[in-house]
Amino acid sequence: MKNSVGKALFNSYTYSEFKKIVSDLLAEGKSSGKEQSEDLLQYSVLNEIRLRRLDKTIVVPEEISGQLKELENEYIWLVIAEGWCGDAAQILPILNKMASESRKIDLRIVFRDLNNELMNHFLTAGARAIPKLLIIDKESGEVCNHWGPRPQGASDLIKNYKEKFGVVDTEAKTQLQLWYLHDKGLSVQSEITEMMCSINEFACL
Repeated sequence: MKNSVGKALFNSYTYSEFKKIVSDLLAEGKSSGKEQSEDLLQYSVLNEIRLRRLDKTIVVPEEISGQLKELENEYIWLVIAEGWCGDAAQILPILNKMASESRKIDLRIVFRDLNNELMNHFLTAGARAIPKLLIIDKESGEVCNHWGPRPQGASDLIKNYKEKFGVVDTEAKTQLQLWYLHDKGLSVQSEITEMMCSINEFACL
């Protein structure tokens, strides 16, 4: 797994670089990833709008900012994502704001479909669900923990909807986006900060 992580990091991007690549692809009428479709293209267009809005509106609470600033070791937050992924569009701006609060965190992003070997190490119930955040100790290169693809509240919403209706349809996706809107990024911040504090106390896995 360490080799897969190393290869991915070598081909990773900053948040700004990731957004520019996705934007440039959209200008060509394309989405990121191997599969191309009108649906994925439209999702990517919507997500670009979401990214711009969330970049302006996401706020890191003082308590979480303080905890991130107190981290002792240096970490790389490596995120597996794609431009068409609605959850990634909701979560990447939050991670970027959190990383900017601490000199000990370096946020990097890779595209899922270009990093199959890495993705296969971090499946969710057998699926290549994204975004997936890998927390890597910068000195050792070891993955200390991972998180994703959604905060617990959002995961529960989709799970309950699927159990009730048998599918994840447009209505489910609308409810999910509303959940993210009302949550204001706080669940993501709380879950990841708790994980970082735990890692800070104990050695990497």
